[in-house]
Amino acid sequence: MKLDTGHIGAWRDLPFFGEDLPAIEAALAAEARPILPAADQVFAALEMTQPEATRVVILGQDPYPTPGHAHGLAFSAEADVRPLPRSLGNIFREMQDDLGAAPGNADLRFWARQGVLLLNTVLTVPAGAAGGHRKLGWQQLTQQVLAHLSGRPRAFLLWGRPAAEIAAQGVTGAHHLVIETAHPSPLSARRGFFGSRPFSRVNDWLREQGQPPIHWTIPETAA
Repeated sequence: MKLDTGHIGAWRDLPFFGEDLPAIEAALAAEARPILPAADQVFAALEMTQPEATRVVILGQDPYPTPGHAHGLAFSAEADVRPLPRSLGNIFREMQDDLGAAPGNADLRFWARQGVLLLNTVLTVPAGAAGGHRKLGWQQLTQQVLAHLSGRPRAFLLWGRPAAEIAAQGVTGAHHLVIETAHPSPLSARRGFFGSRPFSRVNDWLREQGQPPIHWTIPETAA
């Protein structure tokens, strides 16, 4: 299975793409189960948010395993997906409590256009089998992305243990905002995700850095 890396820009310089990706592509080619997201969407998050544009990183686990949900950006889905994926529903619930509003649909690409890198620790999943590709080696890419972004202050939202473990290896320096919580899935959201107020905390920090805040709730006001 050949994955499209022709549109990922400066990310293409990471060692992963020469050293690790061929073995992952071979493993995906041998996979008998349907793979999510589609091959041309696996690197969508990197395509949309280049290194120099990245101001905030939201790090999750792996793509939605439900066919029709994952489209290459962590926690995001197409605007017509109803009902919302359950993790995203919890994200919007926390946002409603934190900011008093939430987006009207599942498409979070307007966050990506403002410099929010929506990345998972694992970039593919077999349909219906959450965590099914966690041993393929995708974490090498995630760790390299985080290390590459550590050179200047950025905000990192680490949602779930896999995100925290990868970030511990990749994010260095005391100049970042790092918010580590439970994953927003129904299984864990009550163990520290709810009440964490990540969106207002990120915006407060960005203002302290002299940067504009993220418009989290309304696409029409996005940069």
